[in-house]
Amino acid sequence: MISIVVLTKNEEKDLPRCLNSVSWCKDIHVLDSGSTDRTVDIAIQHGAKISINPFKSFGEQRNYALDNLELHNWILFLDADEVVTKKFKAELIKAIRDADEDVAGYYCCWKMMLYGKWLKRCDNFPKWQFRLMRKGKARFTDFGHGQKEDKVHGEIKYIKEPYLHYGFSKGWFYWIERHNKYSTQEAVARSGKRPPFKKIFTKDASVRNPALKSWLSRIPGWPFLRFFQAYFLNLGFTEGTPGFIYCANMAYYEFLIQIKMKELKREKRKFDNSRAVSANMTFENT
Repeated sequence: MISIVVLTKNEEKDLPRCLNSVSWCKDIHVLDSGSTDRTVDIAIQHGAKISINPFKSFGEQRNYALDNLELHNWILFLDADEVVTKKFKAELIKAIRDADEDVAGYYCCWKMMLYGKWLKRCDNFPKWQFRLMRKGKARFTDFGHGQKEDKVHGEIKYIKEPYLHYGFSKGWFYWIERHNKYSTQEAVARSGKRPPFKKIFTKDASVRNPALKSWLSRIPGWPFLRFFQAYFLNLGFTEGTPGFIYCANMAYYEFLIQIKMKELKREKRKFDNSRAVSANMTFENT
């Protein structure tokens, strides 16, 4: 048996499509963060079990679900703007059926959709996230604006068939506002101590990707390089106008992260200087 957990807050537009795609599951949980629209009503209409918990971060919210919801042995985490296809469902069921006891879960990937087009090249497909897990075998920890696996007891394998991700379904006003907030969280995460350089060459995507982000964000002109890599080197221009719009906005997102990282560095330098001056004054007065 499998449980599906969908995180929501004001998702009345996307939630029906998501829940319709998992109507085959008999144990659907909607973990809401205090919606003020029709999200909860829609979830009830689709037969989902409703829980409420104030949102602090994606990692904490997923851990809350693990700790407080009555879930089956296998758990699939979804966001409201994601859709399970028939092919993904088939691979999901097969993965669970074939999993040995030492398998803690599976990394899953998505098809980023914009204006009805799959941005395979622009979005550097595949991108992996830990979304399907065996109960009691792992936790989540925050990273940037998202989360990654933590305290894993066993092997994590891959489901290569993607699900669909409609990350722009609420429009560009919402996307830009949300990613301005996300860029702050990413700047804080990437400004910490850089992972060892060798980690960017590991096969483990959950280790490689954070290391890449941390190192690349410090390269002068990285936002332009991000655009050039995705749009030209990765042939993103073959995906038409949606591809150009996506690449331009992702470059802008990286620009926001980079300038916020520089601001954090300046603030840290001021703080360190202030502490040094304070320490000197204290020493002179003793």
